[in-house]
Amino acid sequence: MPSFESFYQEYPCSYNSPLSCDRPFQTAQQIKGAKFCLECGFPATLPQEAEIKGNQGTYQIASFIGVRGLGRLYSGIQLKDKQPVIIKEYLLPNRSFNESETQKRKDTFKRVGGVSLADSRIQNFRLVETKEAIADEKGERCYLITQEIESSQTLGKYLIEKGAMTSLDVREVLNQGLQTLQFLHTQKLRFPSNQTQLGITHGNINLDSTLIKVEKNQKFSIYFCDLAIWENLFIPPIIQPAPARPEQDLESLGLLAFYLWAGRTINFLSNQPLDPRDNQQWPDTDSHLKQFIYRLIGLETPFENAETARQALLQLPKEDRGNSSVRSTASQVIEKPLPMPLILLGILALLLLCGGILYWLLGKKTDNPNQYILWSRLVRNFSEVPNVPSGQFTYTGEKDSTWSFVLTQSVDNSRLGDLLTRPKPDATATFNYESVLSSNINNPIKSIEEVQTSKKDFAITSLADNITDKLTKRQVAYDGLLVFVAFNKRDSNLANALGGQINIEQLRQIYTGKITNWQQISPKLPNLTVKPFAPTEPEAISKFKEIILKNAPQDEALFTAKVTKLDTTKTQNQIRSETLEGRTTGIISFGIISKTSSQCTGYPLAIADGKKSAIQPLFQRRDRRSINPSDDLCQHDDYYVDVTTFQSYPLGYPIFVVYPKDSSRLPGGSTFAQMLTTRQGQCLLSKVGLVALQPMPDDINSYACKSVP
Repeated sequence: MPSFESFYQEYPCSYNSPLSCDRPFQTAQQIKGAKFCLECGFPATLPQEAEIKGNQGTYQIASFIGVRGLGRLYSGIQLKDKQPVIIKEYLLPNRSFNESETQKRKDTFKRVGGVSLADSRIQNFRLVETKEAIADEKGERCYLITQEIESSQTLGKYLIEKGAMTSLDVREVLNQGLQTLQFLHTQKLRFPSNQTQLGITHGNINLDSTLIKVEKNQKFSIYFCDLAIWENLFIPPIIQPAPARPEQDLESLGLLAFYLWAGRTINFLSNQPLDPRDNQQWPDTDSHLKQFIYRLIGLETPFENAETARQALLQLPKEDRGNSSVRSTASQVIEKPLPMPLILLGILALLLLCGGILYWLLGKKTDNPNQYILWSRLVRNFSEVPNVPSGQFTYTGEKDSTWSFVLTQSVDNSRLGDLLTRPKPDATATFNYESVLSSNINNPIKSIEEVQTSKKDFAITSLADNITDKLTKRQVAYDGLLVFVAFNKRDSNLANALGGQINIEQLRQIYTGKITNWQQISPKLPNLTVKPFAPTEPEAISKFKEIILKNAPQDEALFTAKVTKLDTTKTQNQIRSETLEGRTTGIISFGIISKTSSQCTGYPLAIADGKKSAIQPLFQRRDRRSINPSDDLCQHDDYYVDVTTFQSYPLGYPIFVVYPKDSSRLPGGSTFAQMLTTRQGQCLLSKVGLVALQPMPDDINSYACKSVP
């Protein structure tokens, strides 16, 4: 089944994934009765205590759990008997489905949402029991009410938490899975409409549609859910998978077993989904199991059906070592014992070797097996972006904005602006950038106005508040502000005295003139005048006022009156000059990442928000940890922005491509956004100081980026 990250593109979600985005949930929490996300208009999550009425009873929402497959999960109860249930909410948002499609899918869902034995026998074949399929007659939601399986989780989450399964456990997963498929494929089943059918294909077996329940004695049971016959009803009509066949269920179960045994789904070297054809990706603990999975996947003679496969599984010889071989006669010859000194030297060498390996393992950062899944799903490079329109497109951004700056930066021996003028050489589309300057630098909205009045085809900006409902915005990267103070690794300095961090309230007081001496923050700090500086970029100042000053008019007025505006490079030069003269400087400033991260005059402080721990998004490359004031920041290639950490950084914010919703205009903006969100585009943006939307394997100089043309 296609990934749901590619669905609902009609909704301008900041994270390009409205279903899994947390904004619809936040909207429901903040505004009682809200039905739609405040940011993009996607349906909001259901509030606590919301009631859903069906033919079998009324169900009440207890709490939102998360997303699974194509629906959102809630814990709940059936009101008449207080029995716990799981409610899966499916969506038919009106921008993605027209009225006719919505009604047709609702009617089908009510007919096929859930299966049971046609003769009404109750047998546990490890299918999640469906109580009722409900369609909201007036809204754009459907609900599948299922029995709660206590203490269960998806195999995807199990893999993240527990790691790889043993070959014995993989055999048991296959045994149970094949038994359930045998039941599904051969039994006479009944749908909610009372229609009966001999056998059904699951069609959607994966790590997230399979639950595992582990008992106290470490035995476990797996349960299948989310059958394609109803799950696929909620895939937008532009993407429709072909009907599944029973043999595909066997292949999917084989792949699932392969992932569980390997302990991951991604090949980190190629950053592609793990390929069972690559012999190096297989464990070597059980050659018989490997051969069986080969047949199940179809790489060798496939099984006729689930029953044949299960019988073959039960007859497999016990676990063996795939690389084991019969010991040769020569190796069995008894040799003369080694002299004692050589034995002692050998033992010493072995201890040193083991100690080194242990040190390496303890110091090495381990990767989450699934953290690069989103990256692996991106289109690989510009040349693979489909349906690129012909023509010359002119786009814009604010003069002295982040985008205006990064276009001038050199990457892969070219200016970024030159690379993006014609990103797909075999197409006739060109993208020319022309910056604009707002008449009111305190309200830099000129670039958005140029798009609204059709003077420009699209714009790139971080100021989302000015985007009207006639425009679509698509996030292509993150930007952010780094706050820095004087830094000199050889002497005691502000960075050390502050412990490498500062909080948002302290910044607010500094930039409104309420803190004028560093000792007002702590007696341990030097008796030194605070000298607040700000950069000259209008967007950066606007984001600072929004995040730190909360756009409070009085604080903004104090900021304007008391803060010196100076280009970031000139501020750094002034810090350097005062330091070289032997003076201890009290300068504090902030700037965009692309101008502040690759320097060592100012130390970028970690930022704390309220009672939360301070977050430092810059990481030391060798040890994969956040930087501290003892690090030598003059080694510019030794630290980088950690994407996962940055997503929680208080001074981070998205950068959007903004373009008209008007379908009569050529889709230059949406195409350019597609280009920037390919792997090639994300690598290029990372190299000029922006932050990618998702973690990349290793870093921007890794194989993942070097292999992208």
